[in-house]
Amino acid sequence: MFGIFDSKENPKEAKILFGSTVETKEAKSERKSPYDGKVVSTFPICHEEDALRALEIAQRAAPVAAKSPLHQRIAWLEDVASKLREYSEDFAKLMVDEIAKPLKFARIEVLRCAETIELTAKELIGLGGETIPTDATASGKKVLAYYNRVPLGVCICITPFNFPLNLVAHKIAPALGAGNSVVLKPTPEAPLTAYRLARLFIDSEFAVADALSLVYGDAEVGSTLVKSAIPRAVSFTGSVPVGKVITQQAGIKKVSLELGGNAASFVDKDADLEMAAKKCAFGAFYNSGQVCISLQRIYVHEEVYEEFTALIAAETALLKVGSPYEEETFMGPLIDEDARHRAKSWVASAKNEGAVVAAGGEEIEGIFPPTVMSNVTDEMKIICEEVFAPIVSLVSAPDYETAIAKINQSPYGLQYSIFTNSLSTTQRFIEDAECGGVIINDIPTVRFDIQPYGGSKLSGVGREGPKWALEEFTEIKTVMIF
Repeated sequence: MFGIFDSKENPKEAKILFGSTVETKEAKSERKSPYDGKVVSTFPICHEEDALRALEIAQRAAPVAAKSPLHQRIAWLEDVASKLREYSEDFAKLMVDEIAKPLKFARIEVLRCAETIELTAKELIGLGGETIPTDATASGKKVLAYYNRVPLGVCICITPFNFPLNLVAHKIAPALGAGNSVVLKPTPEAPLTAYRLARLFIDSEFAVADALSLVYGDAEVGSTLVKSAIPRAVSFTGSVPVGKVITQQAGIKKVSLELGGNAASFVDKDADLEMAAKKCAFGAFYNSGQVCISLQRIYVHEEVYEEFTALIAAETALLKVGSPYEEETFMGPLIDEDARHRAKSWVASAKNEGAVVAAGGEEIEGIFPPTVMSNVTDEMKIICEEVFAPIVSLVSAPDYETAIAKINQSPYGLQYSIFTNSLSTTQRFIEDAECGGVIINDIPTVRFDIQPYGGSKLSGVGREGPKWALEEFTEIKTVMIF
């Protein structure tokens, strides 16, 4: 299937990558499709010694990577993006296999991944510093002074299952492009997806030797990587509990965390309700709700609450649920059985507390469906915590002031949105919303890969997006020449 790989290689087997050295191990774990339970890939079970070996290789490669010419690193990223486009359908189908992402959205992710890498290559040209006017103060003196950005050294990148291709690229492309060496620990839910992307980097004719390694594993491997004194940066996307552990274990190094969210929208009484309902149905159920900016809470002005509830319920009913391999499927299964059972328990808990199922709620051939909950109140658990499932809750609000206060009560602050035709309300929302991203007349689930992306409060620290990730993976060196 993959012409760039050795024909003798098992097409379903992922391996460890110690720089350019490809290894496998006797003990393996199987990845089964969330859709039909078939084994779709295998990968080696890694331990502390594997993490330590990867770190040692990255440590040796770091000085070479730092001195590699910029034109080589730009060509490296461009080559990987080109290969990714060439084998785009294979990568898309691989994601359908491993995480049951619907085919049409898997194709979009491959495209976005290539674009992320290409954007990073373009941003590298402007990765520099500026001169400093040291005689700007009376106590200063005019000398030649400037600063530039230099690589950190070894970087650890830990990635999640929901976007197993593009979120890897958002980390390793800027880290490698900036002249660092990288140890990647991808999600165990999509081992082959990460492996094949890593192979594109390692097998490129422009690759910096041994600059990228890949190891699998959970807490043991992750802790070994994070605690080590070798890396100078850790970039993690995942849950808040794991993020807290990383901050406690990392010690003195740069830590970038893209954590959970509890995304919310306010639908004002003057909004285009049909447009809002259509967009909200997409934002709540895209990727089975397994997105940190998935729309989870919708505060609706009380004067249009009933009308909006009917509209979003109708839009939800139009979404095709089923096999992720079919072209028209909008939503497939959740990532595993535990996630499905959690979703069912969220709905049961909300119903016990007085909420009403306005759409969905009942499984469709073993798949938990897009579900709209109405009559939800502030005290219910279903809106207080991150659900990470295809469930959206509707809450009635008497006015903007009440809605924004409720939105901001969340300990998360990733992205929020508003639907309104009022310029003054728009201006107030932009100022009032306590989050990393504000969207007007669309869903908080919107993310363009070229933008700075990240949150406030428990949603994390640092920003992704090629330009800003390059800053995360470099440090400033100041120079003064007398």
